[in-house]
Amino acid sequence: MAQKPKVDPHVGRLGYLQALVTEFQETESQDAKEQVLANLANFAYDPSNYQYLRQLQVLDLFLDSLSEENETLVEFAIALLLKNLASMVTGCCGSLPFPRTLVGTARQ
Repeated sequence: MAQKPKVDPHVGRLGYLQALVTEFQETESQDAKEQVLANLANFAYDPSNYQYLRQLQVLDLFLDSLSEENETLVEFAIALLLKNLASMVTGCCGSLPFPRTLVGTARQ
């Protein structure tokens, strides 16, 4: 199991999320990547985190994960992307903004 990111407790939620993104990008451990992506997915379900996730371009991280060889990472990415797409289409529960090219395609 991956260790919690080393974050100063005074940096707040943005700092914690940044540490997760950095850990995902820098770690070689597939287990750590799975845990971090799952944690980021959990944060993405709370609309109060959207501004931070947008700022950190977490949606791009999920899109990039679709091309991973690790099936678990792909499944996590698909689950979050589908949740956000459903929220965007139905207008409920909030969603992270999809890149404009995907939004245009989804609405056609």
